[in-house]
Amino acid sequence: MEVHPSQLTPQCVLIDDVFGKTNRPIISKNTVISELHIEVLHYFLINEVRVSPQLANGTPFHPKEKIVNKKKEKKVESKPLIEQYQDIVFLYKKMFSHWQSGSYLRINKVRELIVPLLERIEEFEITIFELYRYSNIEDYFYHHSIATSLLAGLLAKRLGMKKEWKQVGIAAFLAESGMAKINHSIFSKTGLLTEAEFKEIKKHPIYSYRYIEKSSALSKGAKLAILQHHERPDGSGYPLGLKADKIHSFAQIIAICDTYHAMTSERRYREKQSPFLVLEEMERDSYQKFDYHILKKFMKLCTDFPVGTKVELSNQLIGEIVHREPAFPTRPIIQLESGEMIALKEHPVLYIKHVF
Repeated sequence: MEVHPSQLTPQCVLIDDVFGKTNRPIISKNTVISELHIEVLHYFLINEVRVSPQLANGTPFHPKEKIVNKKKEKKVESKPLIEQYQDIVFLYKKMFSHWQSGSYLRINKVRELIVPLLERIEEFEITIFELYRYSNIEDYFYHHSIATSLLAGLLAKRLGMKKEWKQVGIAAFLAESGMAKINHSIFSKTGLLTEAEFKEIKKHPIYSYRYIEKSSALSKGAKLAILQHHERPDGSGYPLGLKADKIHSFAQIIAICDTYHAMTSERRYREKQSPFLVLEEMERDSYQKFDYHILKKFMKLCTDFPVGTKVELSNQLIGEIVHREPAFPTRPIIQLESGEMIALKEHPVLYIKHVF
């Protein structure tokens, strides 16, 4: 009688050897089956055995109902992207609070938090440059670290960093972690900082670096990026006042993304600005404050709206993009609802205020 192991009962008698993947029997013929033997058969994924129609005690064998143990695949349903982003902002806020209380920064916990979102980076599409919309004054700091991480990861990826882009994203996420070491009254201050308070704030890249300097989970470039993300090519940055040739490319990427998200977001001491004006201001400062070629790539990514995209101008008029100007990425040609065409490069006082 041929049966599945799930149909066996104790006292069944094997009439053939049972083999696994070797020539040596798992269980020999004439063995009287016990519960342990049944477990062994399941463990070795045996699908069929031959047993006597009579049990060892002489009574007829009545097979149980067959049960096939299928491996249950854990179905993971992805959350909506922005919902996952908001969840991670909330969890980061809790994590940062623990650092403020003196807990160690555990890089494995950091990776568990941010890497799943980085791995969905392509799903964001143009929304990634509009994450400032989801920020608020109270939780700006936590939104900023997540959004900068995503922006930096994507920019690194688009710059051809096939293996290192996640390291850039993680470095961007951790760049402000040292703020946990700053006096809480300064960290949470709503007004403008005094010179002494700002001097204290400028120490945070060093504190951030100290958190991770011995970690084997981060590359040397990622560690330098955390230390150098506020350095500027003209030497005006901090904490070391380095110039262009001494600043790691990862830090240059994070500097651009950090500045963009900060200037487009509502903060306690500054109003948010139009991303198009922010990009233009960054471009004017490019040779002094940013790596020009990296900034150009970032600007192209930020303004890569398809023809037909609906926009609102700074004079409250509504229109749509009908032509993009490669040399002036923030100033495409707009057709207003009235039918009038406006080339924004010819109207310096006008700018795109909002993209629908």
